[in-house]
Amino acid sequence: MLFNSFTFAIFLPLVLAVHWGLSSRVRLQNVVLIVASCVFYGWWDVRFLFLLLLSSALDFTVGLLLDREQRQQRRKLLITVSLVSQLGLLATFKYFNFFIDSFSELVQTLGFQVNVPTLRIILPVGISFYTFQTLSYTIDVYRRQISAVRDPFAFFAFVSFFPQLVAGPIERASRMLPQFSAARSFVPLTAVEGLRQALWGMAKKVVVADNLAPHVNSIFQNYQSLDGVTLAWGGVLFSFQLYCDFSGYSDIAVGIAKLFGINLARNFRYPFFATNIADFWRRWHISLSTWFRDYLYIPLGGRQTSRLTSARNVMATFCVSGLWHGADWKFVVWGFLHGAYYLAWSWVRPNRVEPVAQQPRPRFVPTPTELIGIATTFALVTLAFVFFRAESIGHAYGYLLRGVTHPIEPIDARSGVALAYVFPLVAVEWTQRHRDHGLDINHLLVPARWALYLATALAIVEFGNFGEVQFIYFQF
Repeated sequence: MLFNSFTFAIFLPLVLAVHWGLSSRVRLQNVVLIVASCVFYGWWDVRFLFLLLLSSALDFTVGLLLDREQRQQRRKLLITVSLVSQLGLLATFKYFNFFIDSFSELVQTLGFQVNVPTLRIILPVGISFYTFQTLSYTIDVYRRQISAVRDPFAFFAFVSFFPQLVAGPIERASRMLPQFSAARSFVPLTAVEGLRQALWGMAKKVVVADNLAPHVNSIFQNYQSLDGVTLAWGGVLFSFQLYCDFSGYSDIAVGIAKLFGINLARNFRYPFFATNIADFWRRWHISLSTWFRDYLYIPLGGRQTSRLTSARNVMATFCVSGLWHGADWKFVVWGFLHGAYYLAWSWVRPNRVEPVAQQPRPRFVPTPTELIGIATTFALVTLAFVFFRAESIGHAYGYLLRGVTHPIEPIDARSGVALAYVFPLVAVEWTQRHRDHGLDINHLLVPARWALYLATALAIVEFGNFGEVQFIYFQF
């Protein structure tokens, strides 16, 4: 079931009515959320539910055993069971054919012929997200940073909570389990804020992302006949398409969660206004970048090692992060590029400067230094996103090569039309960059607020693409 579908427009009010009809009865509220989440998730394929329930039951059980066990050797065995089981499921459903095909290609380059089996597997929607969410729970229990939850309804509601189930944010049990364990009551002001954020997220998705998609698809599919400027513009448009698609989903998820009295973590903080690559990763897909920081980069040693080992840790983290996005070497290349960017930045200039956009009252007009930093960071990020969007490494290489070598010509009219979607987005987000989202406008007078709400709603109705286009990150 998609947020941008007619079915969901019926589904959500029904779930809200039943949920708040059981106000102050938290266990029954959690049961409602679990059932609703099963319906929401099973709408794609009911077989996916068994994997979700298996993954949740496994780590709920492991968490209880870890909490009771005092012997370190057995605790290590239990956390190993969780890691091997969860990563094994992820590897089987998402990476099995990738590893088999890569092995086969390697053997063939050595001059051997080999026939290896492959599996016809449907990738379960959101498996990368909820697997990492349950793993963070068992790892935190193992580290004794949190205690295991005893209430299975609270735990299953935490894992399966439908607004963020299939594309995050990847939540931590320390933040979420207390919210599912305590009684929740309806707070009108919180619900209104949730509606505003969901409205802004929907506008980014159906007005900007889905209207940029045809331009991006056309440019990437026909790159061999296009000029360098158009190809560069295609990369820029895809950067905005991906951002609006994914951050739009996150805004909708966070907004809907507020309607149920649940606060999700912020997943984006205006990343295209970052002044350097380290700043970018403090703003882009925050829940994933902090997950890899806490559960991979720091355990590898982080920066508390030699310079060479620290560089290895950075590259390993970014390459694994790239592979997390998909079973294809192009994502590894994407991660490698970001790792190289990060290392270059950290070696040239230590990451100690507070970015302008994180100051309480940022200047409306950036300084020349800030503007150069924003433009350079965006250009580097867009370059790497070509690998993210291309069908293969070869496709990305051909795209970039033609962009460099082909004569430059003016942008065609169709690409110019796309600017009508990008410019208003940039203008609003630049103005709002010290606030949570584009419609976080409580500081305005009531008539001005309602005028902006109405304008956003009308823009969705008038310019929205309502073809129920799937969110890009659903494939990860």
